[in-house]
Amino acid sequence: MDRMNASKPDFDLILVGGGLAASLIAWRLALDRPEVRVCVIEREGALGGNHTWSIFDSDVAPIDREWLAPAIGHRWPDGYDVHFPRRSRTLNTGYSSLTSERLHEAVAPLLGGRLITGDAVVVDAEGVTLSDQRRLTAGGVIDARGPRSAPALALGWQSFVGQTVRLAEPHGLTRPTIMDARVEQFGAYRFVYLLPFDDRTVMVEDTYYADGPELDRQTLKRRIEDYIRSRGWKVEAVVAEEEGVLPIALDGDIDAFWADGPPVARAGLLAGLFHPVTGYSLPDAVLLARLIAEQDDLSSAGLRQLTETYSKRLWRERAFYRLLNRMLFKAAEPAQRWRVFERFYGLSDGVLQRFYAGRSTLLDKLRILTGKPPVPFGRALLQVRETGRGSRV
Repeated sequence: MDRMNASKPDFDLILVGGGLAASLIAWRLALDRPEVRVCVIEREGALGGNHTWSIFDSDVAPIDREWLAPAIGHRWPDGYDVHFPRRSRTLNTGYSSLTSERLHEAVAPLLGGRLITGDAVVVDAEGVTLSDQRRLTAGGVIDARGPRSAPALALGWQSFVGQTVRLAEPHGLTRPTIMDARVEQFGAYRFVYLLPFDDRTVMVEDTYYADGPELDRQTLKRRIEDYIRSRGWKVEAVVAEEEGVLPIALDGDIDAFWADGPPVARAGLLAGLFHPVTGYSLPDAVLLARLIAEQDDLSSAGLRQLTETYSKRLWRERAFYRLLNRMLFKAAEPAQRWRVFERFYGLSDGVLQRFYAGRSTLLDKLRILTGKPPVPFGRALLQVRETGRGSRV
């Protein structure tokens, strides 16, 4: 065999993990640079797992919403509702949800045989070794296997269980309910999230901003049943279920975070790419996919430098959001955390849109922080003083 051909890598780029971030990178490269031989290694064999990801219209550019359209299962152009004990409001920003099933349908055909089922046990700059001892090589490797233990970061947690149910009668919802916090709090900030898919089908998700990552599935399912009953709805069938535990960033050493683990590029939650307050990762995944598709250097070294630099820049730019999280988790009593969000949703549409998009202006930040605080002043001031020197609030 020719020596040069023998040393040629199997692929130009290997993406380890077939979640949201990796799928969007593979999709964007297939559209923009189809000559790049991209392989995705996914343990379960299907892209996206079992998830629903959502975005506000203001989170991403219109051109990106157009690109994502084949994977978007539902869109509500007329906005969304929020409910708190002393405030209910309808906001006019459109909202969309992308499903794992549609993501797989959009991306898997572009990969064909380059979507490989397997469990990666060794990931390095030259390739990946699978649990069955197969060795796949590539010029570039990106690890996108989702969050792992991150001792360098101080985290809170957003845990949830969602059930999509088919009802005997119409539910009467015309828009998503992003937060219904008119529910018992159970020692955390608890709210119910509703996505009406048609007049009788709705996803009901019980969500908690809690100090620990515990997820008591059976308890949350019972609370979903109780909430459905309180709305006067009768369930004919549970159509689907999903669950998750998402990190909420409070503080940490981003340099130490990146120094821990294999010295390869990262994407998604493994790269710390998520909105610190909401845990939403779709907008960051869209931007990273575009950034990678624009790079001439798709080597492991080049991609590592690119993703590490990008992650650290966003981390430092988002210090303000981590400050808000510390106020929520450390200054507010758990059962009173809903007051923080109730006050927040009294702000203007523009402030809310820029907040969710991670683009809050200095004036926005002042509006969020000024006024009578919904947490004890002394505790709030302590969190301001503890903001890291290397961050830009």
